[in-house]
Amino acid sequence: MKSLNWVVLTLIIIGALNWGLIGFFGFDVITSIFGGSLFWIARVIFALVGLAGLYALTFYKGVSQTQISRFSKQN
Repeated sequence: MKSLNWVVLTLIIIGALNWGLIGFFGFDVITSIFGGSLFWIARVIFALVGLAGLYALTFYKGVSQTQISRFSKQN
């Protein structure tokens, strides 16, 4: 399960960096690399980044449980 979390985190970072470049410079790295006849690869990467973002929502469950147990130990 940890390796899946690493893959998801890596995809999220790639997506965030790509969106940052689009926002600041209007440059889409993924489409630039896989544009033209390989555009379908860019679409697959975008879909994987989106799925990784959805999966990453489950990370909040682990964070909240950790904080609750830490808070309980302090009181």
